[in-house]
Amino acid sequence: MMKVVILCGGFGTRLGKETSVVPKPMVKIDKNPIVIHILNHYYKYGFNDFILALGYKGNKIKKYFETNKFKFKVRTVFTGKKTLTGGRLLKLKSLLSNEKNFMLTYGDGISDQNLKKLVKFHLMHKKIATMTVVRPPVRFGEVTLKNKKVLKFKEKPQIKSSWINGGFFVFTRKIFDYLKRDDEMLEKKPLEKLANQRELMAFMHSGFWQCMDTQRDKELLVKLIKNKEAPWLK
Repeated sequence: MMKVVILCGGFGTRLGKETSVVPKPMVKIDKNPIVIHILNHYYKYGFNDFILALGYKGNKIKKYFETNKFKFKVRTVFTGKKTLTGGRLLKLKSLLSNEKNFMLTYGDGISDQNLKKLVKFHLMHKKIATMTVVRPPVRFGEVTLKNKKVLKFKEKPQIKSSWINGGFFVFTRKIFDYLKRDDEMLEKKPLEKLANQRELMAFMHSGFWQCMDTQRDKELLVKLIKNKEAPWLK
């Protein structure tokens, strides 16, 4: 079974006071921090070997996994406080050098996608990278106007015309040929170059997906769990 890398090093400044105490992956959305929900989702599909790339307040994450027992294997690796996403992955190269393929996602996003289907899609297309793409919900109500009259109003609909990076990647080890420096974002030159070379596939997920960028995002996840409506727990 493939190893799974979780990027857990960001500062999470948009979450305010909470991330002045703990790193964003450790922010709780019920009795558990969001990173546990992410790991449990992978585990549900049979993935049980995780590497957590730590940065900001990484000691909090390290201590948490050292003092609690889980059904899966978790290795924490400090990859630098200010290292960017591409650099964090590059620092894990030696731990992944024997892996023909591996998975990667962010420590602040959750989805209900079928991860076995994602892997099957990646292996079928035989490209270097597969990225899950999602249709994000808009943050405000959508209004359709004509001559200053409201023809249509829809509260926070899902965007239908575009797809965005939803994380939940699968890579071959050739991805390391595209990573050069600590201060490099995976989402910039590396993925752009892969796209230009037709080595980046898009796994289209139209189901539930939600990142936890802001306090508002967190409150939505908390509400879904409280109301027993969390799609990733079903």
